[in-house]
Amino acid sequence: MCSLGTSALAQVAPDAPQPARTKHKITINGKVIAYTATAATIDLKDAKDELTGRLFYVAYTQDDADAAVRPVAFVFNGGPGSSSMWLHMGSFGPVRVDATDAASTPPPPYKVGDNPDTVLDRTDLVFVDAMGTGFSRIAGKGQPKDFYGTDPDVDAFAQFIERYISRTGRWNSPKFLMGESYGTTRSAALLAAMQSRGVAFNGAILISCYLNAYDDFNAPAFGNDLPYELYLPTMAATAWYHHRLEAQPADLAALLKDVRQFALGEYAHALAQGSALGTAERDAVVAKLHQFTAMPASLILNANLRVSPDRFEKELLRGERRTVGRLDARFKGIDRDAAGDTPDFDAADAAFSAAFTASFNNYVRTDLKFETDDRYKPTNYGEVGQDWDDHHRVGGNRFDMPDVAEDLREAMSKNPRLKILTANGYFDFATPFFETEYTIAHMGLDPSLQKNIAFGYYQSGHMIYLNAEARHQLSRDIARFIDESLAR
Repeated sequence: MCSLGTSALAQVAPDAPQPARTKHKITINGKVIAYTATAATIDLKDAKDELTGRLFYVAYTQDDADAAVRPVAFVFNGGPGSSSMWLHMGSFGPVRVDATDAASTPPPPYKVGDNPDTVLDRTDLVFVDAMGTGFSRIAGKGQPKDFYGTDPDVDAFAQFIERYISRTGRWNSPKFLMGESYGTTRSAALLAAMQSRGVAFNGAILISCYLNAYDDFNAPAFGNDLPYELYLPTMAATAWYHHRLEAQPADLAALLKDVRQFALGEYAHALAQGSALGTAERDAVVAKLHQFTAMPASLILNANLRVSPDRFEKELLRGERRTVGRLDARFKGIDRDAAGDTPDFDAADAAFSAAFTASFNNYVRTDLKFETDDRYKPTNYGEVGQDWDDHHRVGGNRFDMPDVAEDLREAMSKNPRLKILTANGYFDFATPFFETEYTIAHMGLDPSLQKNIAFGYYQSGHMIYLNAEARHQLSRDIARFIDESLAR
């Protein structure tokens, strides 16, 4: 859908859909929790108090809980241009769709049921759809430029949170953010923005963290070597998972420790020399790259020691006429041309999208009883992404790309009790775990605050929760993180 169509429709503001409230129960660790599900929208206004849009959300709140001490977590995905459906139906809400792990989920009927890994026993949950996704729509005086950009998006979510906690009496509740992918970019900027509005958060869970646009593989003349270094451990982990390493180690963590050291040491030194790199050092680096990634030495040489993720995804299983996924390299894809340079599609995304889309549409309309004829947009990259403005202001400076590491540093410095949990899958080529480590290590955080950041690693991909064991582990980690964040 083009932005022109959105602008035209935005001149008319239809009535907001009626909120839908339903009662439910779930048993978590032997304890029965009664809760209310609320599917509704919140109006957003401009400086003249005129309607600009409505954000759709589903809130799960424990019945008979004391709002003064009961935490509330705001949960969202990223994109930009993604609804919260993925976290909603796959991770830590009270319901979950049963999607096949590391393989294509069969067509319907899909199974949706109570989620034993929900964190509803620790916090109320508010799943929010970004503007232009899900049921969230521009309306009234709103225009795409009011929402589709790093800073406008943060402003919209900040206004949503303020209006939600005012509407529900949650100003004094402990508060958390839980974002995935670009949702972690939003979270970092939102923590700083809310701090300036007088709203302090207790913690943020950053799933598949993305704080800085390091991964520019299109820099001219190989001028940006850092992405190749930061993606190398993910390549090694993927080659390990698919048993492609000649000397297959039993311990993935030990392997990745060696790869990290090599990536920022010997490998970084070799890339920095450019055409001045000597033959002996070059050959030694090629041998190490082959050892860690299973890429053919000839390919590494022809690529000037710089194998991009898409080329790796195509090459690793070429002998099987298969590719590996971008969002989750455990998934395998089938291309028309096995001799090509890059995959035709993301094998992971194609494997589970239909299951999530159908299951959420059925759930929100049938179980939650939200009545609308509108189409739920799981993703809307065509409209939102087309109009997206990456510029971002922080600390009086305006950046061309959304580098929000400074926002996170600022928020943690102004609120020294703010806790952060970063959670990354080893097999994620969209937001590699080593990039998260590098960004956080270089954001200039005061040493006294380093203890407030916890790191979680999981044998899964971008959507960590697709792997059942990883989901169990992450649920336990989040529960412990919330408990520790609330300790006095």
